[in-house]
Amino acid sequence: MSDLAVVTLRRDECDSVMAALRAGVVPRSGAYLIQVGRRREIESVVADLERVARGGGMFRIVSGEYGAGKSFFLNLVETIAQAQKFVTVHADLAPGRRLHGANGQARALYAELMANVSTQGRSVGRSLGSVIEKFFTTAASEGLARGVEASIIVEERLTLLEEMSGGFDVAQVLRAYGRGIAEDNQILVSAALRWLRGEYTTRTEARSALGVRQIVGDDNYYDILAVLALVVRQSGYSGLIVAIDEMVNLAKIPQARIREQNYERLLLMLNDSLQRNTAGLGFIFGATTETMEHSRRGVVSYAALSTRLSANEFAEGALVDFAGPVLPLASLSAEDLWVLCANVRNVAAYGDTSAYLVPDEAITSFLAHVAGKVGAAYFLTPRQSIREFADLLAVLVQNPETSWDALVERVEFSIEEEDEGIVEAEIVDNEFADFHL
Repeated sequence: MSDLAVVTLRRDECDSVMAALRAGVVPRSGAYLIQVGRRREIESVVADLERVARGGGMFRIVSGEYGAGKSFFLNLVETIAQAQKFVTVHADLAPGRRLHGANGQARALYAELMANVSTQGRSVGRSLGSVIEKFFTTAASEGLARGVEASIIVEERLTLLEEMSGGFDVAQVLRAYGRGIAEDNQILVSAALRWLRGEYTTRTEARSALGVRQIVGDDNYYDILAVLALVVRQSGYSGLIVAIDEMVNLAKIPQARIREQNYERLLLMLNDSLQRNTAGLGFIFGATTETMEHSRRGVVSYAALSTRLSANEFAEGALVDFAGPVLPLASLSAEDLWVLCANVRNVAAYGDTSAYLVPDEAITSFLAHVAGKVGAAYFLTPRQSIREFADLLAVLVQNPETSWDALVERVEFSIEEEDEGIVEAEIVDNEFADFHL
């Protein structure tokens, strides 16, 4: 029998988790309710977070097959980081959002990250305003403790920012925010937050609103992220964790020159992390195995990255190494999948064991049926298994007279092929190929 504790769970959170699972996407809240396995992987990332909190850096690429749980793991890392007083941001790479760009793609990535700022207790994004507000409230508290004006503390902090690349402009924007608060000028406050979110597209507009000469753009967004990492630490947080998924969209860039420029930016992030050039800033990426290993367009096609991200040659067979920059996600065991289904069953019942829709033997029967359909391959894609199981529970909720064993036999399961894989195409080496008017 399952050893799940009898705990009443929040209905809205449970409903959100079930809806996400049925759609085949990662739940943005409540992921901890169904987490299973990955103990050593999680421990290694927790050690990374502790290093970031001490002023170090972090760079990880979570790799695995399609549907193996990479996005779920990134979401879990964000939840853990928030519990340890980190500010987290997340975004998916896409054709219009890249690590490097010349036509606004990198700025678009930054803007997406800033649209998804989360902290403990505010894990749904759009929390940048509360972080900046805390920058000033903690300055006031420090000033009170030291017996000086809060403005003196603020200026001390802003002086430190100005010493960093891109920090002068951020300091100017924060001064404008402070003036807006002091003068009850919400237009000025909104303009400052708009700048920090990367929403200005012209310098003229930003200069008119804030008096600053620069905006967040393709060329400086990475510097701004490093500055913001210091801002959040000055605000009392442990640091800034950046989660970026769907790295396959870098490998899919057809222009060789542009693709390599994106890999160069990835290399810069890795080097800065290893050399402690970005204090309090951590990066974690999600990539398919193909994205990492594709010889012509994958990450290993860029020689400098291939060298730094190569696997530990001593970690073979039963020996593992979870401390390297690449964190491979192994397939879940049969026991892990059973517990995962049991967790989903618990969420569907809002933690009430007396309201479970199916008994333990139903889970065993379901997994045996799926294994019979596709063999051991179902271990590689827990996403689809859980989606089918969530659908089964949904039918039982709406049709309580239906027998679970009859539904199990009707499950038609097949391994999905990734439709976002790397498609072989002619490599275009033209620096203007990605230019649009």
